[in-house]
Amino acid sequence: MTNDEILARVLYRDALMLVLDKPAGIAVHVAGPVRAETLDQHFDALRYGLPKRPELAHRLDRETSGCLVLGRHRKALADLGKLFELGKVEKIYLAVVEGGPPNDEGRIDLPLAKKDAQRGWQMKVDKEKGQSALTEYRVLARANGHSLVELNLHTGRTHQLRVHMAALGCPILGDRIYGIAGPMLHLHSWRVGVPLYPKRETIRATAPPPPHVAETLARLQISFDESALSRV
Repeated sequence: MTNDEILARVLYRDALMLVLDKPAGIAVHVAGPVRAETLDQHFDALRYGLPKRPELAHRLDRETSGCLVLGRHRKALADLGKLFELGKVEKIYLAVVEGGPPNDEGRIDLPLAKKDAQRGWQMKVDKEKGQSALTEYRVLARANGHSLVELNLHTGRTHQLRVHMAALGCPILGDRIYGIAGPMLHLHSWRVGVPLYPKRETIRATAPPPPHVAETLARLQISFDESALSRV
């Protein structure tokens, strides 16, 4: 990724925060021994005159695309971290799933826990020992054995949306861990709403679906009407 390419992906900028349209297929930061390219290696290009580069206020999985929030200095990062921790940030995702949920809309309230020590980053539903995890969903379209689903992420557990959709019997397309191995994961962080300024309106940013999701929707003959996506 070049500096011009990452600058072109800025969806929102002010003195405290940035919202970036993260591409699918690139990790946000180094995790483990693998030294592949990561998104944060390019954050120096996003200083916009400040002495230090912005840093991550939250995380997205490597294969997940869309809205990613960055804080531009230490206090902003602390404030953003608290908003995410308290569940104050609106996080709306789009997913193409195998089959579809049993109802057109609903709530998934299933606690999540790590599978085991050897696979510490993989998760499972665990109603006894798991941490609370809440997702609201709304089916936007059903066609050709798949569905386009809007997901409202109320908590931020590892792989929450992936595990919750699999638990409903409709894993996200391309989810090789919790579903069926295949194309790239079809999970997109479509919209964020950040109430960073107490006396101002919530800051909202929207990221268009990435090419692989748009191509799948076209192949499935699912029309993408952005204005109808979210009631939030």
